[in-house]
Amino acid sequence: MNTEPANKCGLKREDFQTTVNGKKTDLFVLRNKQGNEVAVTNYGGAVVAIMMPDKDGNYANLIQGHDNIQDVINSPEPFLSVLIGRYGNRIKEGKFILHGKEYQLACNDGPNHLHGGPTGFHTKVWDATRMSDSAVVLKYTSPYGEEGFTGELTVWVAYTLT
Repeated sequence: MNTEPANKCGLKREDFQTTVNGKKTDLFVLRNKQGNEVAVTNYGGAVVAIMMPDKDGNYANLIQGHDNIQDVINSPEPFLSVLIGRYGNRIKEGKFILHGKEYQLACNDGPNHLHGGPTGFHTKVWDATRMSDSAVVLKYTSPYGEEGFTGELTVWVAYTLT
């Protein structure tokens, strides 16, 4: 990262070297005119790097990201810098009632459901639907019944660097 001249901005799409459930993972590197970069993968929407200069102009990664896709997939902190969902936080005993019907969710935090469950949004390969020089938009459709949730849900997220 960060080998181009400072005025070279845009979006670079790179193969992130693996497939998950038959879908290819990519790395999207956004770069602005100042030379700052944000790197995002479509696996879980993980932000893997935010490169900014210090007072001396030396670039460093500002977040505790991941060096490669295997680090993202096998992280001991599965919710580090990723998208979570369908629900963010804990649902006690993984149960909720909607219109008088009780639903049981997949539990991944002892007896509780946490941040979308064991195969929540953080484990999905999202589709890149729109790209420009300063943004990438990822999309995921969670089918009815996924992790025990009712209804189909389509989610879009935009990553932008200006």
